[in-house]
Amino acid sequence: MDRREAEIKEILTKISSKDLIGAELQDSKLIYSVVGFLPASDGVDNALLISNLGYLLAQKGLNTCMVDLKVFYPNIHHFVDAVPPKKGEGLIKVLKSDKIDLRDELIVTKYERLYLLSPSPQDLLEEYFDFNFEQIERVITILKQTFDIVLIDIPNNPPLEFCLAAMRSCHLGFFTAAERMEGVINMVKLLDFANSVGISTAKFTSVILMNLHHIDFDVSVMKEMGFNIVAALPFVKDGVARSNKGKLYVKDNPLFNRQFIKEMHRLADQLASQ
Repeated sequence: MDRREAEIKEILTKISSKDLIGAELQDSKLIYSVVGFLPASDGVDNALLISNLGYLLAQKGLNTCMVDLKVFYPNIHHFVDAVPPKKGEGLIKVLKSDKIDLRDELIVTKYERLYLLSPSPQDLLEEYFDFNFEQIERVITILKQTFDIVLIDIPNNPPLEFCLAAMRSCHLGFFTAAERMEGVINMVKLLDFANSVGISTAKFTSVILMNLHHIDFDVSVMKEMGFNIVAALPFVKDGVARSNKGKLYVKDNPLFNRQFIKEMHRLADQLASQ
């Protein structure tokens, strides 16, 4: 508990509705500090991507917060070997009241400058049905004003407010896709729907290809539909095995896939220089 409080105190000031009145909160030094990741097909693993990317950004000296908005099935805590919140704590507690101290609901990972805001796996599904855009965007705004960079794992569930509210709050967004043709269809359908309700979709035109098995796949379809492939991560068996044990593939791995490491570092460099 002492380490937890000491580490958070270094980067946070006590934030509540009372403190926000007239307070001068500093924005991140990055222009695009809120980054969202949206799965476009089966066969991707956003938690693996976000946990490893978050670690690399933290190693660059950026205070980094990962946000798991997959409220029905949170899993990022597994990937960083962290204990998830208890029932009714974590993300849901911050959403319910603007008087909650954010510091008390953050998970301090064992990696320096890397934090996590997560739902509890024990929360009931129906508890998340009634949250609105304003509540979700309030939490994201506080995180944006608190951390250098915020990485959001967004559920691809358009009727759920957590999907569209996060899309609207992001400065920059990435679709993650595997070698499946339905990925392109799913991206187009989601962006069309988001656009129909007034959400800007221009920031979600970049695609990260994940878990590639070198299947004969026509990537030109994505380009023809206006999407830009910014990274291609091969499937790495050891990466999945490590994540199942709560270990990061990009950290202290003597035998690594050079393509995976190269693409991850390139993504981290791009985000850190925005």
